[in-house]
Amino acid sequence: MHMENIMAGEIPDLHAQERTGTGKGAARAVRRAHMVPGIVFGGEKDPLPIQIPYNVLIKKLKDGRFKSTLFNLKVDGHEDVRVICRDVQRDVVKDLPTHLDLMRLRRHTKINLFIPVEFINEADAPGIRKGGVLTVVRNEIELIVTAGDIPEKVVVDLAGLNIGDTITISQVTLPDGTKPTIERDFVICNVSAPSALQSDEDEEEPESAEVPTVGEEEAEAEGAEE
Repeated sequence: MHMENIMAGEIPDLHAQERTGTGKGAARAVRRAHMVPGIVFGGEKDPLPIQIPYNVLIKKLKDGRFKSTLFNLKVDGHEDVRVICRDVQRDVVKDLPTHLDLMRLRRHTKINLFIPVEFINEADAPGIRKGGVLTVVRNEIELIVTAGDIPEKVVVDLAGLNIGDTITISQVTLPDGTKPTIERDFVICNVSAPSALQSDEDEEEPESAEVPTVGEEEAEAEGAEE
């Protein structure tokens, strides 16, 4: 139970008010008051009409991934409930939100969420100790998780990594009961050579015996100019 409380604390709150009145006229009145009307459905309870301040919703939409973020919905007079956005309807001309659909989640419901990645043991990576650069391709990973058991993070161990090494999702131990939404073996991070070393190699590369095609192309180009 203690662990669940810790993880629940990571879920952002979404504050809303209960909305009275239905129909287009009532919805227009809500929008005139700079609120966005919405509905909360699902679970074993009746649908609950709500309204959210327009500026709050706009900010959350601009923050990104609104539809893949789990929220703790707080409505006065009602118990807190975990919800996920199922739809944001927008004005076809102004592209501004006009209505919001939120779905209550049972604890066993499977959902897609972006979980942050924590990189550990950087000091134990020989490639980084030699001056290599850790390039993070994904600092969060979209996982299929259970609403009642959301992991706080995905841990990626960098110990033993050398310059040129790459870590893909198949090399990462994922939290129990989760799996990636992407089936292919995508890259999480890699260790590349220091930029100064890379630039030196780039300058020497045309003269290298291992890349004769570059020299041939240059010779052909010079012949064409003459």
